[in-house]
Amino acid sequence: MDLNFKDSGQGQPLLVLHGLFGMLDNWQSVAGHLDKDHLVVLIDQRNHGRSPHTDSMSYQEMATDIRDFMENRWMYNAAIMGHSMGGKTAMQLALMYPGMVSRLIVVDISPVRYPAGHEAIFRALLNADLSHAKSRGAVDAQLQTEIGDPRIRQFLMKNLRRTKAGSYEWRINLPVIYRDYEKILGPIECDHPFEGPALFIRGGKSGYVLPEHESRIRAFFPEAEILTIPNAGHWVHADAPAALIQAVREFLGRD
Repeated sequence: MDLNFKDSGQGQPLLVLHGLFGMLDNWQSVAGHLDKDHLVVLIDQRNHGRSPHTDSMSYQEMATDIRDFMENRWMYNAAIMGHSMGGKTAMQLALMYPGMVSRLIVVDISPVRYPAGHEAIFRALLNADLSHAKSRGAVDAQLQTEIGDPRIRQFLMKNLRRTKAGSYEWRINLPVIYRDYEKILGPIECDHPFEGPALFIRGGKSGYVLPEHESRIRAFFPEAEILTIPNAGHWVHADAPAALIQAVREFLGRD
């Protein structure tokens, strides 16, 4: 698995994993601050961004992708930060390969099963007729029938790419993501905890990391700190980037 990545800066490595329907570009502005002190490596996970498409998508597989990525670059220990789906990959990596994770940062996700909530997005993406679309505006108009929020549409449309014929196609492996959606919603599983430092950052306006999740977080990550950023929703890095960057810097800077 030759994952697509972009790196910047120098120092102790920090690997950053995006969420569902996302790509490494979502984290470039944050990386531009953190790379003053670290080698920041932004990674497209399988079936996302410019990374290869595969026929399966589980957290065990995605965690192994990151392990292989690190080993192939002689990187045997790094801090790992993941948002949403990427946060679950980061958790699974820390549990499966604890020696490779110096510090774990999880942004607005818990190691639990979540109820489905992306049905409108899947309908919009699967039903969009991209083969006859001549502009991004035409695609946006199609998505608007299911997705009223322009911010979400803009986020999803980052996945558009031109075909040689001049129309559009989705860069993500939409059929496999849709088929394996239940796996993406599923819990993290392991029979032993990660004993290293861990920071869980949640958005104060988000419902992804709830008080009833904390016992499960601490069962897997007994050293976990849980930090709330009050004015942020699920996309903490977009809603409150300065607060997130400060929290990450302080956590990574501890002895």
